[in-house]
Order: sequence, then structure tokens, then C-alpha cells
Amino acid sequence: MKKKEIKVIELFAGVGGFKLGLEGWEGKSAISKYLEPIESNYKVVWSNQWEPSTKIQHASSVYEERFGKESHSNNDISVVDIKDIPDHDMLCGGFPCQDYSVAKQLSKSEGIQGKKGVLWWQIHRILTEKKDKCPEFVFLENVDRLINSPASQRGKDFAIILASLSDLGYVVEWRVINAAEYGFPQRRRRVFIFAYHNRSKIIKKIKNPIDWIKTDGLFASGFEIQNNNEMIFPIELKGDLVEITNTFNKKTGSASSFGNTGIMINREVWTFNSKPNYDGYKMVLNDIIQNIKDVPKEYFLDADLEKWEYLKGGKKEPRKKSNGEIFYYTEGPMSFPDPLDKPARTIITSEGGKTASRFKHVINQGGKLRRLTPLELERINMFPDNHTISANDTKRAFFMGNALVVGVIEKTAQTLLRLLK
Repeated sequence: MKKKEIKVIELFAGVGGFKLGLEGWEGKSAISKYLEPIESNYKVVWSNQWEPSTKIQHASSVYEERFGKESHSNNDISVVDIKDIPDHDMLCGGFPCQDYSVAKQLSKSEGIQGKKGVLWWQIHRILTEKKDKCPEFVFLENVDRLINSPASQRGKDFAIILASLSDLGYVVEWRVINAAEYGFPQRRRRVFIFAYHNRSKIIKKIKNPIDWIKTDGLFASGFEIQNNNEMIFPIELKGDLVEITNTFNKKTGSASSFGNTGIMINREVWTFNSKPNYDGYKMVLNDIIQNIKDVPKEYFLDADLEKWEYLKGGKKEPRKKSNGEIFYYTEGPMSFPDPLDKPARTIITSEGGKTASRFKHVINQGGKLRRLTPLELERINMFPDNHTISANDTKRAFFMGNALVVGVIEKTAQTLLRLLK
């Protein structure tokens, strides 16, 4: 019997991390380093990538080169007509972390304006305007600080996202996952959000919210956690989105109401802080580095070694504020070079280029210090080798700083297929 195709749209697509995790590459699985077949019935039917701050759309060009131009949009998502977005079963994307606050229009008491978190509200717009054909699933990724932001109202942004999804008919679960804690080659912490529409048959499987997030659910099944007997009591998200914006966790210095693991059903939230339970093989930097003979000479540190050592080292030094006041700037030391027997640190967008930096990776290979190559950065994010080769090396590093660990997407997607059986 032919499997039902799950039609997907990929927003804020970058160079295609979600697509690779869902579909694989040339029929092969990222978790197998693209050596073994992937069983998948996901199909990305439309994608969108737009970088507002640049004239040349580098990431979109790479996406088109790797996957083709058909059904790919390189337009500002805010001007894309909903009629141009095909009906789909899953909406996915790694949306930027911004301000999600809303305020009422003066002319309409139920209206919303002041949408500063523009890209989240574009997701909301698609889900709203699709109406009866809104997707069964929503799969999102963001920086882990989302569940605690902003500092003035800890958790407010996340509360707005949860409440707005609930109002659209979704049950939502989330988990902050550090990819390295589940065997993947990068210490990258991100919050993954998965929502099921009320019409989904998955909803019927949720007998107990606490059991779902501890053992039975999507993230609990794919990313096992340690036993936890902590009592968990529901939190209710009260009021419309404007009221949440104005009042949620308003007490000064209050901690976020949300832990790194949770579920929301009909605006009731069950949440706690979980710890990973994984005893399988853990990939490390040594598993992904190139043969030293294949590394271009410009990646070796032949100069500025003292500057590299200073930037990587610990510091406690006097500095002057604009008003002339003296203060002491401190920061702890970093490993220099990066250990080959551990997963990579989080890649950031400024990883590329020869300039000495505290945050760029440096390894010792054959007694020589060098930076990581773009191909190695791709491997750290579990992309196919030379996926971004059409761009220059600095841009390739930038792409990987913005990307996600493909293995986390693949494992989540494969777990969903098992739950759907």
C-alpha cells in the first residue's frame, strides 16, 4: 500500500536544513552520513528564503542550486500572497527570534497591530488565512533563549506563541535539545516546537499530558530523558494576546514559567526541566575532520598566534566607560586548540575568515594549528559534503552559523512517522 505523502512548506529555509532532515539527500540519511537509505514520505512542495539585509540572495541561490528553482520563492514572505502558497500538511522553519509583542488597534478592539516579531506573525498569518486547510503539523526551531525572553517579562514571548497556536486549534509540545547530548557532532542548544492540529489523529494518542512529554510523545520517544518524579501542575495562559503582552510574568526579576520540556493543550501548560538519557555513540570533531593533505594552506595559523592566544585566554582587565568610569572586564579561558575528542562548539555566523577570533574553531592536526574548513563546518551541521560549495568560504561559514543540526530534524521526523502508523 502506497504511503500517504506528507506535503511540507519550508519557511526561512536558509540552505535547506529542514528539507534535508525530512527528505534526506539523494535518498540517503543524514544520520548515516548519507550512506544509508532514508525511509521518508515527506515532500517539500514550496519553500521561501529571503534575506532582507542584502541585495544578493546567497542562501536562496544555494537552495535553488541544490534543490531546483521550481516551487522555491525568493520574495519577502510578508508580501507573498497566501494563494501562492500551496496547501500543505506541515509548515516548518527556523524563524528568527524577535519581539513578539502585540497591541490593539484603536479602531478594532479585537485587532492586532505593532507586530514587531514580523516573521513569527507571518507564520501566524499563513495558519490563519489557510483556515479550513491549515496544516495538520507545525514544526519550528529557534534559539533556546526564546522560552525565557524578554528579560523584562521572562517567558512572555513564548507565552504569546503558545497562546496564539492554541487559539488556532493546535496542541503544542516543545523541547530544548542540545544536539551533542544525543550523539550528534555539535554542542548546539535549540528549542524545537511541534504543534498538532485538533483534527490530527495524534491528538487521540495523548491520554495524559505528563506521560506524553516524559515517555510517550514525539520528543520523548525520539530523544529519551531521565526519569523524573517531579510533581507537575498545569499553568493556564489567560487573556487575549494583548493582555498576555501587557501582563504576563510582570513581576520584576521573576523566572520564566517555562522549563526546557513541555506541552500545551487548550491553553493549559505542563512543563518542567528534563535531562537527557542517551548512552549511544557520540560523534566528535575527530570524526568529521578532513585529511590534512586536503586542507588549503590558508587555513593554517602561520601568523597572529599571540593574538589568537590572547583572545582565547581568560581576562580581567580595566576598561573605561563613556563617562570615564573604570570597570573590570572579565571572561574565562576557552580551549585552544579545540579538543578533537569532543563535539564541536556551536558554530556562529562569524566563523569564516582569517582574522583571529575568540569564537572561531581552531584544531591541532599533525602538530599544526588551523581553522576548520567550510566542508568540516557542513559536517558539524550534518549537511552533505560541499552542499554550499557555490558560495565563497566566508559565506559558507555564515550559512552554517545560521543553520541547524540536520540529524535532530531527521530523528524527529522519523519518530513522527512511527507515531502516525
